[in-house]
Amino acid sequence: MQIQPVLAALRRHRLATILIAMEIALACAVLCNACFLIASRIQMTHVDSGVDESSLATIKLTGYDEAKASDLNARVTSGLREIPGMQSVSVINEVPFGETAGNAGITLDSAGQKFAGVVDFYVAGPGNFEALGLQLISGRAPRADDFQPMKAFLPLSANVIVSRSLAEHLWPDTDPLGKEFWCGDFHFRVTGVVAHLARPSAGEGGPGTIEWSVFTPAQPGANLSGVYLLRADPAQLPRVLRDARAAIAKLAPDAVVEQQASQTIGDLRQVYFRQDRIMAGMLLGVIVALLLVTALGIVGLASFWVQQRRRQIGIRRAIGATRGDILRYFQTENFLIVTSGIALGMLLAYALNLLLMTQYELPRLPLYYLPAGALILWGLGQLAVLGPALRAAAVPPVVATRSG
Repeated sequence: MQIQPVLAALRRHRLATILIAMEIALACAVLCNACFLIASRIQMTHVDSGVDESSLATIKLTGYDEAKASDLNARVTSGLREIPGMQSVSVINEVPFGETAGNAGITLDSAGQKFAGVVDFYVAGPGNFEALGLQLISGRAPRADDFQPMKAFLPLSANVIVSRSLAEHLWPDTDPLGKEFWCGDFHFRVTGVVAHLARPSAGEGGPGTIEWSVFTPAQPGANLSGVYLLRADPAQLPRVLRDARAAIAKLAPDAVVEQQASQTIGDLRQVYFRQDRIMAGMLLGVIVALLLVTALGIVGLASFWVQQRRRQIGIRRAIGATRGDILRYFQTENFLIVTSGIALGMLLAYALNLLLMTQYELPRLPLYYLPAGALILWGLGQLAVLGPALRAAAVPPVVATRSG
C-alpha cells in the first residue's frame, strides 16, 4: 500500500493528528521515567543488608542517665542473655533499616583535603560482628584488642572493617587492607572487608552509596549504650523479642523502650520500605491511567475518522480494495501518528529525567527504557486502532457509497 494517501489524509487533519501525537509524546515521557522510578524503588527494597536479618532484632532504650550508661549496659546484656532461646546480646549504635546514628564525612588524608564522601559508622561492642553474620571476604574479624574506648561518637583510632562497595569507591583496583582514612581527628585503618553492609538509611546519597559502611569495634560505655542487638533462632525470634521487651521493665526501670525502634530487623525493613512500595504502586496506577487515556484518545480519533470516511472507504472497496487493504490503511496511519509522538516523547523523557536528576538527585535514565517505552506505545496504538479499523473494513461497498 502506498504511503502517500496516508500522509495526505494526515495533512488534512493536522490539528487532530498533532493533538494525538502530543498525547502520545507525553505518555512516552512519563511512561519511561515512571517505569524507571518503579524499577529503582523495587530494586531498593531488595537491597542486601549483609546481615542475617531473620535471626536478628534490636531494642532501643531512652530516658536513662547517661552517667550510668555502663551500669545500664551491664544490667541489660546480662539479664537478656538469660531469656530462653537468646543466643547473644551485644551493644551497638545502630542496625540496618533502623535510625541512623553514625553518618560522617571522611577524607583520605589527615589534613582533611581529600574528601571521600559521607559514610556510615556501625560502632559496635564485642560480639556484634559474629551476631550480625557478616561475610568476611578479605582480612580478619575484630580481635579483643581492636575494641577501643570511645571519644565522642567514635574511637579516636581504630582498626575497622569496610564494605566491599566502600573499598572499591575509596581505593579502586587496589587492595584496601592496611589503607587509612580520617574523620576529622579520628583515624582508621582497614583490617577487613565484608561482602555487604547496608547503611541504616539505605537510600541516603543515592543507590551508589547504599553500602558505604564501616564496622568500627569499640568499648561500650557512656557514648555507646541504649541500643542492643539480639540474636536468636528465626523460629523463636518473635517470642524472644517479646520476652526481652517485658524483661526490660525489671532490668532497666530507669529507661524507656522505644517501641517503633525495637523490632526484628525484618520488620524494620518492611517499615523502612513501606513508602517505596506505596510510591511504586501509585506510579503504576499513573501509568495504567495514562495508557488508558492514550488508548481512548486513539480509539476516539480513529472511530471519528472511520465515520467521516465511509464514502471514501466504499469507493475504494468498489474499485477493488480488500478488507485487508482498509485494515492496513488505518493501521499504517495510526503507526505514523504514534511514531511521531514517540520520537518527540523520547526527547521529553530525556528532558524530564534531567529535571529529576537536578531536583531529586535521581540517576540518569538508562537508554534501554526508551525503546521499551516505544514498543509498549506502538503495541498499544495498534491494539487501540484495531477495533475502528475492523469496523471500517467491514463496511459493505454499497452501503458506503450510498451514505452522506
